[in-house]
Amino acid sequence: MRLRYLTTLAALIGAIVIIGVYGCKKEEPVGEDTAPIESVEPAREYTPPKEPIVQEPQKEDTLPKKSVSLEEMYKQTKIAFHSTRDGNLEIYVMNADGTGQERLTNNPADDGAPCWSPDGKRMAFISGRDGNYEIYIMNADGSEQRRLTNNLYRDYIGYWSPDGKKIVFYSETEGWNAEIYVMNSDGSKQKNLTNHPANDRCPSWSPDGKKIAFASNRDRNWEIYVMNPDGKKRKRLTNNPNREEYPSWSPDGKKIVFHSNRDGNDEIYVMNVDGSEQKRLTNNPSGDLFPCWSPDGKKIAFDSNRDGNGEIYVMNADGSEPRNLTNNSARDSFPSWSPFLPSETEEKNEEGK
Repeated sequence: MRLRYLTTLAALIGAIVIIGVYGCKKEEPVGEDTAPIESVEPAREYTPPKEPIVQEPQKEDTLPKKSVSLEEMYKQTKIAFHSTRDGNLEIYVMNADGTGQERLTNNPADDGAPCWSPDGKRMAFISGRDGNYEIYIMNADGSEQRRLTNNLYRDYIGYWSPDGKKIVFYSETEGWNAEIYVMNSDGSKQKNLTNHPANDRCPSWSPDGKKIAFASNRDRNWEIYVMNPDGKKRKRLTNNPNREEYPSWSPDGKKIVFHSNRDGNDEIYVMNVDGSEQKRLTNNPSGDLFPCWSPDGKKIAFDSNRDGNGEIYVMNADGSEPRNLTNNSARDSFPSWSPFLPSETEEKNEEGK
C-alpha cells in the first residue's frame, strides 16, 4: 500500500514539473546570460488549486500587420515625402497609389524628412525655420507644428519607437561629429546613445523595439550597424569598401532594406537582420535612395532620379515592377509610408465612444 502511494505521488509530482516547464517557459534573449535554475525539494503533499489557472496569451515580438489586398492597402495608407515643387523644401502627403498629393507645411525655411508615428496620427520632421535644423512634430494633417529640440547645432531625421513614446534622431555636435540621440516624444530627456568620435546617423527602430539600426563610418567607411535601445551591444552588419546607409526594418522585423553604392551608383539592397543574404533590388544607372516598407511588407517606396529628377517610386519587395508615383518636374524625395489608417467610419465610431 505504501509503495503504491509513493508511486502515485511521484507520478503526480512529475506531471506538475512537466506542466510547469512547458506551460510557463519564457524564451530567453539570444546572447544574454541566464541565472542557473536552483534545485528545490519536492513538495511532500500536493494541494490542488482552488481556481483554474488561466495562462495569458504571449505578446507578439513584432507588431501585428493587416493582411489586405493591394487595392485596400492603397486606400488605407499614405506616403509622406518632401519636395521642392513650391520653391523650397516642404512636406507633402499622398495616397499610396500616388493620387491626392497635398502640401502639409508652408514655411519660407526648409521642412523635410517626415516620419509617421506608429498610430498614424502625427509626424516627426526636421525644419530650419528657427535658424538651424531641429526636430519638430505635427499632426498628420499638418496642424499643431511644434519644435522638440533646441540645439546650437543641427538635428536630423527623427524615428519613432514602436510604442510612440520615444524618438531617436541624430545630431551634429561641435566639430560636425554626428551622434545618435534618443528622447521622449515630447522632446524631454535627450540622451546620447553612441558617443563615438566617428559619425553615426540614420537611425531606425526595429518593430519589436529591441534594436536600433544605424549607419556609421567608425570603420573608415559607411556601414550598417545595430545596437540595443540603450546604445549597448553594437554590431556591424555590412562590411563593404563603399557606402551603405539609411537602414529601414521590414514590418515583421526579419529584413533590413538600405541603399548602397557598392556597385558603382546608389541602389536599394535588402538583407536579413543578422547581415546575411545581402541582395540588390534595383539596377539602374541613376541613383535609388531612401527606401521604406509598406505596412504589410509587400512593397518598398524609394527615391529615384531615373527619370531625370528625384521622384517617389514604389516597387514589390523583391524589386520587381517599379512605378513612379509623383511624376513632378521638381525634386521629390524621402518617402515615409504610414501605418494602416482608420477609415472615416472607424474614426467617427472612435470619436463617439
